[in-house]
Amino acid sequence: MTFLTRAATIAAMTFSIAALIGTSAPGKATELDRTAIPAPGPDSINVTTPAIVPLTDPVPAPTPATAVEEKAVFASLAQAVAAQDAADASDSLRCLAGAIYFESKGEPLSGQLAVAHVIINRTKSGRFPIDVCAVVKQRGQFGFVRRGTIPSINEAHASWRTALAVAKVALTATWDSPAPRALYFNTPNRAPAARLTRVASIGNHIFYR
Repeated sequence: MTFLTRAATIAAMTFSIAALIGTSAPGKATELDRTAIPAPGPDSINVTTPAIVPLTDPVPAPTPATAVEEKAVFASLAQAVAAQDAADASDSLRCLAGAIYFESKGEPLSGQLAVAHVIINRTKSGRFPIDVCAVVKQRGQFGFVRRGTIPSINEAHASWRTALAVAKVALTATWDSPAPRALYFNTPNRAPAARLTRVASIGNHIFYR
């Protein structure tokens, strides 16, 4: 190969290589569009504003009703007795009223109340039955009881209505007993047992414990 031929071949190869390099070289990155984007105006922002609820004073919790009403206050025992309604009397109330009626219907109200409290005190003493009727009907305790039964009573009589009212005053502790803690009573012509302590003398009865 002549010198000229060899030179032409080298030149052709050089141009081929240059063309190859030109087509394989990475192109320049496209320029970014840096045009400023305008900030959205206030009219274009859709923001929901929460409603403002005005504060109010808290509602106070309801006051619970009083479970037990206070007892009525009376100026006298007579007033307390007059205020009682003995309608639909229970068995205990009727037994207690029976004892008051037969033992003390002619006595002052304080004496009738003291008789009632003797029976109630016995139910709490541990030495007698715990039921009012059982105390009243206990054998050998009250002379008016016949074979464990209280005799029939004329319930239209004013003394019976008073006995019912006094019995209710005693059972509801509306008025204190004038013979505190008394468990026994008798008339002045009967001597008490030696072991008893005198508590009060009311009307035709003396009360002991």
